[in-house]
Amino acid sequence: LNPSARSNSLGMAAHFHLAVQAFQSKSSINKNGHVSNRPYTRILSAKSLSSGVGSCHGGCFLSDSEKAHLEKIAAMIGTPGKGITACDEGPGTIGDRFAAVGIENTEENRRSYRQILFESPGCEKYLSAAILDPETLYQKSTKTGDFFPDVLTSRGIVPGVKPHLKAYALPGQARATVMQGLDSLAPRLAEYKAAGCEFAKWRSPLEIDLSAGQPSDLIIQANMRDLARYALICQAEGLVPIVEPDISLQGDHDLETAVGVNVKVQSELFKAMLDHGVFMEGSVLKSNMVNPGKSCQKTYTVDEIAQANLVVFRRCLPTAITTANFLSGGQSLEDAAARLNAINSHKGPKDPWNLSFSWSAALQMPLFQLCKGKNSLQLEAMSELYLNELAVASAAARGEHIPRAGEGDHSSG
Repeated sequence: LNPSARSNSLGMAAHFHLAVQAFQSKSSINKNGHVSNRPYTRILSAKSLSSGVGSCHGGCFLSDSEKAHLEKIAAMIGTPGKGITACDEGPGTIGDRFAAVGIENTEENRRSYRQILFESPGCEKYLSAAILDPETLYQKSTKTGDFFPDVLTSRGIVPGVKPHLKAYALPGQARATVMQGLDSLAPRLAEYKAAGCEFAKWRSPLEIDLSAGQPSDLIIQANMRDLARYALICQAEGLVPIVEPDISLQGDHDLETAVGVNVKVQSELFKAMLDHGVFMEGSVLKSNMVNPGKSCQKTYTVDEIAQANLVVFRRCLPTAITTANFLSGGQSLEDAAARLNAINSHKGPKDPWNLSFSWSAALQMPLFQLCKGKNSLQLEAMSELYLNELAVASAAARGEHIPRAGEGDHSSG
């Protein structure tokens, strides 16, 4: 075939393949006994959506009722004054946290620990959602005998899951990474949906290393386009995508540099999501707080840090996305709460979003300290402290937290 004929032939083959996929569906029974009967791929017109104006189609493959459901779940996640408990650490990561305080890493210890995060009395007053590791989806409450996603749903807490796999250091990029797991994402999401999940969360970690030229344009583009593809697949499987561009606190960069890099990353993310046709109204952002690097020698007040975060959102975050939930990213509960509170206190007419928390270590690390030297999980004491922490986080999400002097400031050295 000459190049032109070969191109036309390949194009026709691709359109035929997509048309076949559009009519293929899979019935699967997951470990909880729920049946999934969602199509792998639902594309209305491969030709019209592949390029040009049609590429920013805003979820035209979704029905009105499917869009409405995604918007409803996003709104539930963004309930004012509530936030997300992020307990999606894999067995290895949670095992490291256990080992640091002398707790054996068994499935039962992981299960019983997660149970207090979901069933502490009154936690639903502060929580809108919970991010689970896939293992946790198939574990049960000893109080009710129900699977944890059903426990959460019964308490008005939206259950979700972490579907990505391991980070991979991209060769030639100074150890900068991309996240793996897109190839097998659709069937896994179908299973998680059948298990009771209503959203998923994909993390793309980045570091600011000016001496190494990171994050490079290549690393930013690769990660943000992966997030966009993940988000599109999520919505095709009926799940709200939480997109998480996570810029680490590591480094000696100043706050001004952090603002520039965060603007670059987030603008690339939202452009990619729009280009891929993601339904923005049915999406949620989970981002790092904009902070100077831990080793930065300049000092900044909590109010300066708060204003920097709002500047980034004003420049980048579409109003179609109604809630952004910050990760803690190595901040203490005290600093994370003080900064979240200041951000909400400084919100004005230009800031229509719900701004809240999606915290893991900030909430969990103090709980583990209660177990040090005890050789067992101190579940009752952990539950009591957890509720106190959630009350602080909730107050910060409303702009009503009263931090101690100096909390949330960045001091040099």
